[in-house]
Amino acid sequence: MELDIRIKMNEKLFLRNPEESVLGKKMVKHGLTLINKLGFEEFTFKKLSIEISTTEASIYRYFENKHKFLIYLINWYWSYLEYKSIFRLNNITSTEIKLKTIIKLLVEEPPIKNIESDFITENEAYKLMMWEGSKAYLTRNVSKDNKDRLFKPYKDLCERIALIIKEHNPKYKFAHSMASTLIEMAHSQKFFMQNLPALTDFSKEDGDKKIIVFLESLLFSSINSK
Repeated sequence: MELDIRIKMNEKLFLRNPEESVLGKKMVKHGLTLINKLGFEEFTFKKLSIEISTTEASIYRYFENKHKFLIYLINWYWSYLEYKSIFRLNNITSTEIKLKTIIKLLVEEPPIKNIESDFITENEAYKLMMWEGSKAYLTRNVSKDNKDRLFKPYKDLCERIALIIKEHNPKYKFAHSMASTLIEMAHSQKFFMQNLPALTDFSKEDGDKKIIVFLESLLFSSINSK
């Protein structure tokens, strides 16, 4: 089922809300695919302006710099994933099944929808998260960005997972650490599998299944221990 979600973004990420104009939506949609194609280091607003037949100055009217643009895209993904987890867990009572469902959501690549979108698509956002996600916060400006609450969607997702872990085992002392570890490892292990196989025990032939089994083992061996 396709989720129709309106995500409210932190206004400090943009100078003008891109969702409020055709040009803004166009630059977000094509900027996302262009970063996935070129990589964040090679991506520039100049290249994006050529891609969408506008001026570089027009893009700067929406976003201060490409780092804010990256955080905007990453935050959209984290917010979408949190809403998606709420939707998927709505009728589940077992905390074990809830946690296993979340692990699958973190690891599995969303299918490519045969639906034309004028904004962000889940599959493209997932690919961006895999390749560029950590670059949103592994910077010298992380403290200032954090003060501006630019990482709130990521923290909200971690908090949601941590609450389920605490519900599963109220005596477990490291719920937030485990939640952030699951999120990071879900993407890093898949990245290693596809690009640096010597750093992991998984191969492309394994697909997502063994990573899911590994994360489930890591999680439950820890939170179920006495």
